[in-house]
Amino acid sequence: MTDPAHTPPSEVLEYDFGESVGYLISRVKSTMSNLVNQRTVAELGVTSQQASVLFMVASGKCVLAAELAREYGIDASAVTRLVDRLETRGLLKRVRSSEDRRAVRLALTPEGHAIARRMPAMFTGISERLLSGLSPEEVGFLKSMLRRVLANGCEASQNPPANS
Repeated sequence: MTDPAHTPPSEVLEYDFGESVGYLISRVKSTMSNLVNQRTVAELGVTSQQASVLFMVASGKCVLAAELAREYGIDASAVTRLVDRLETRGLLKRVRSSEDRRAVRLALTPEGHAIARRMPAMFTGISERLLSGLSPEEVGFLKSMLRRVLANGCEASQNPPANS
């Protein structure tokens, strides 16, 4: 519990958190995730993260657990638990690579493929709902700016500033 007599420092009081780009991006991501989750749970019986993993495996973008960990920014143990749940549900399976016996590839079952095929329509519908009122040019500009922000983030992580 906070002390009601405590006055926050001026730096905190003067910062308009609601206008922070990071806050706004985070809120958009959270809103999108919640809308996707509502639909996937109601219509497919899986969470949005599970459905997204199935889509990523189906697309070929992530066929190894390590690739999923990098894509979602989560640790290997969290990916293992996620894959375990999907495997238990009969939506994907682990397959040993014939080239490298240490590598375990992820493959969808027919039911997993059925869910993955439904994801693009869900993603599109939710995006259209959230972007309603924006012109196609504005949507293109937004995507362009977000790509630049992501590229800046990649550059920053590869070239961290020198410690002073």
